[in-house]
Amino acid sequence: MLILVLLVVTALGFDFTNGFHDTGNAMATSIATGALKPKVAVTIAAILNLVGAFLSVQVAATITKDVLKIQSSKGDLVTGLDGQKALVIIFAGLIGGILWNLFTWLFGLPSSSSHALFGGLIGSGLAAIGTSGVNWEGITQKIIIPALLAPVIALLVAALGTWLIYAITAKIADSKKEGGFRTGQIATASLVSLAHGTGDAQKTMGVIALALIATGHLSAGSVSEGLPVWIVFSCAIAIAAGTYLGGWRIIRTLGKGLVEIKAPQGLAAEASSAAIILTSSAAGMALSTTHVATGSILGSGVGKPGAAVRWGVAGRMVVAWVTTLPLAGLVGAGCFYIANLIGGAPGAIVIFVILVALSGYMYWRAQQQKVDHNNVNAEWDETSNTVIPADVAAESPATVGTR
Repeated sequence: MLILVLLVVTALGFDFTNGFHDTGNAMATSIATGALKPKVAVTIAAILNLVGAFLSVQVAATITKDVLKIQSSKGDLVTGLDGQKALVIIFAGLIGGILWNLFTWLFGLPSSSSHALFGGLIGSGLAAIGTSGVNWEGITQKIIIPALLAPVIALLVAALGTWLIYAITAKIADSKKEGGFRTGQIATASLVSLAHGTGDAQKTMGVIALALIATGHLSAGSVSEGLPVWIVFSCAIAIAAGTYLGGWRIIRTLGKGLVEIKAPQGLAAEASSAAIILTSSAAGMALSTTHVATGSILGSGVGKPGAAVRWGVAGRMVVAWVTTLPLAGLVGAGCFYIANLIGGAPGAIVIFVILVALSGYMYWRAQQQKVDHNNVNAEWDETSNTVIPADVAAESPATVGTR
């Protein structure tokens, strides 16, 4: 029971990091163009993430059956696996996801929270059960293929949308164009926030449900019909609270680092993201909203004549995307080995303490080079806005203040 309690607390912690890590997916462009003030934007995003979490359970059902093979076809635990070991597998995977989320947030890199979670779970599953413990077909169909296609599709849709917007409004004065599209951005950014809640909050719900299934507290067949109210409510609150916190480092990278974005581009990017995320959630695909949003923002730069896209920043993001699954998996596997070596509740407590200590350290590091609502829209400079922590490169106080 202690391990189960720690797991639920850690799962809600992951949901919280997911919220602030992914706020920029919905609100970065609206903040960058001035359509919404920073604090107003994160408040709207938090409320709509909360609402979106109650709208669907399809992604949660995907998590319970398409990542790990903890259950056999008959509904019991796989051979050689007891309830406690199953909990440690899930627990270790969550820690891998949280630590990768915090690491990439520290460096201002908008990597996928979803893939961090999946990577952690896959790594701990491989360490505990081997290759037979991973649902490779489900991962391929519901995670890897969408991960490859989503940013490309988002880029193309946003590029076309941006091109059409500028072609249709070519004779309208820029001042009127900006004002009108800023108003439209409020609606499209809100829709992305709602869509984010329907997808990302469900992933944590699915993890908690998987733990309850492994310990016999919940039947696998009941997930597709609905989850206990306390799971839905607690996950909705956790992701909304994280969203309200802001995740300003990543908002800055998405809003200022990729493209010097204007309101028409922002509307096209947000509309593209919302359409793709909502479609994937309805299909039960655990899509990365970060990949979609980043692809859409890049597409808005490609689609606007004369716009400059910072491909160097985009390249760093792609590196983070490619390494998320394996590195989060390594952390998940390492945590499982530590917990399994110590055994039982003491092992779970040890890896929980490791999580708290490393999380605290990364938070402290972030405060040494703080980004918040006051400087999130400061002018971007390639030298002073690198994603390297302040103590790695010698910088003057003036350049640090521009981040």
